[in-house]
Amino acid sequence: MKKALLGVALAMLPTAAFAHVGLGHVDGFAHGFEHPIGGADHVLAMVAVGLLAARQGGRALWATPLAFMGMMVVGGALGVAHVDVPFVELGIGLSVVVLGLVLAFGVGLPAPAAAALVGFFAIFHGHAHGAEMPDTAAGLAYGAGFIAATGLLHLTGIAIGLGARRLRSGLRPRVFRVAGAAFAAAGAAILGGAL
Repeated sequence: MKKALLGVALAMLPTAAFAHVGLGHVDGFAHGFEHPIGGADHVLAMVAVGLLAARQGGRALWATPLAFMGMMVVGGALGVAHVDVPFVELGIGLSVVVLGLVLAFGVGLPAPAAAALVGFFAIFHGHAHGAEMPDTAAGLAYGAGFIAATGLLHLTGIAIGLGARRLRSGLRPRVFRVAGAAFAAAGAAILGGAL
C-alpha cells in the first residue's frame, strides 16, 4: 500500500506548469515530449488511464491507452485546424476527476466503455496541444514527442496497476481506490485553480 501511494505521489510531482495553449515552446520532439510531463493535469489523467487499464486487464490493458492516444491525435488535429472545441480546460480537469472517481469507486467498465470514456477526454487533451502546434515539420516532431510521453505516462500507470494487482487480494482494491481518490481530489484542486 505504501509503495502504491508513493508511486501516486511521485506521479503528481511535476506540477510546475499547465501544458496548455500559449505556454512554452513547441519546437520539435523534445518540447513535445516535455509538455505533458510538465502539467499536473496531463500527468494525472494519463497515469489514471494506465491504472484503469491495469485494473481491468485483458483487452483493456492495451485498448484503453490506445483509445486515449488515438483520440488525442484527433483532438490535436482539430486544434491544428483551429476547429473550436468548447470547454477544453474544463474537459481536461474533469478527466482527472472522473477517471479518479471510476478508480475510487471500483466502477467496472467493459473494455469498449472504458475506451469510449478515455477517448472522449483525450479529445480535450489533444486539442489543447494541437492548437499551439506549429504547421511545420517541427510541429510533426512535437506531436510525435507528445504521443511518446503520453505512452510513457500510460505505461507508468499500467506498471503501478500491475504491481498493485500482485498484492494480496484484500489490499488490491484498496490501492486502486486510494489512488483514485487521490486523483479525484487532485482533479478538483486543478478545477479550483489550487493545483
